Amino acid sequence: MAENATTTMTAGVDSPPAQLRAGRPADPVETSQQERSEAVDAEQAESTEADGDGPSAETSAGAEDEPGLQDDEARQAQSELKDLRLMLRQCDRVLLMDFELLSMSEWPDNYSVAQARRSRDLWLLSAIVAASVFLSGLTGMVPAWVAGGGFGVCVFILLLGVPFIRRIYTNKPSYLDLILRRQRMLSDARKHVAHLEGADGLVWQCARMARYNATLRHGRFSDMIRLSEQRVLPRYLSKREHIRLYLIFMLEAERAYNKIQQAFFDGNQAAIDRGWQEAAAVPEARA
Repeated sequence: MAENATTTMTAGVDSPPAQLRAGRPADPVETSQQERSEAVDAEQAESTEADGDGPSAETSAGAEDEPGLQDDEARQAQSELKDLRLMLRQCDRVLLMDFELLSMSEWPDNYSVAQARRSRDLWLLSAIVAASVFLSGLTGMVPAWVAGGGFGVCVFILLLGVPFIRRIYTNKPSYLDLILRRQRMLSDARKHVAHLEGADGLVWQCARMARYNATLRHGRFSDMIRLSEQRVLPRYLSKREHIRLYLIFMLEAERAYNKIQQAFFDGNQAAIDRGWQEAAAVPEARA
């Protein structure tokens, strides 16, 4: 026993000391509140990074498509401004319309013409009766002094029909004066229409502006548009009603022209503001 104890002590002195190693805990240790919150934050950060990949990709794709959309908008604006500029160039003669000439405000009305016709008929009847009395005296049917009186009355009545003598006793125009005035006003209006129509026709080109004034699509203008396209419109304006219809169309066309002009100015200014130099109109160089 003593020997064994001695041997054990000896061996304990010579051998290295025993080393203790950490072992596996018998029961799981509960995670602290701070560790759990850190883990949750880490998961949220990972999910946020994963979600962030989608919008960033969409933003980059949108940034790539934006120049293409701007190019399409610029081309569309350029096409619209080109159409507006063409309509303004083709229909600019609308601004040369003379309202007073086409409206014919001094046109003799039917009542004045009817009165002048009645006065003319009475004048002719009186002259015929006086001439009949004079001719009857030549055949011996009436006395000579009656025939001479009839001759004098006939000459006097005929002199009253002379224009410069007629103006001495009355200021009313004669039937012939009213008819000549109507023809002159109608001729002047037709010349003005021919000037407006020109060689290419104006009415049928202004019919393109119906998008800005729906009245230009009315059926009563269809024949006039067709004749204008055939370049024969002025010769068919033979009545005052035709001239008035042409005037109404020109007034509606002028309204549409003003709207197109304003739309062109607004579109051109918008193109300049957005930097679309190709779409914007370039001012002409001054001489």
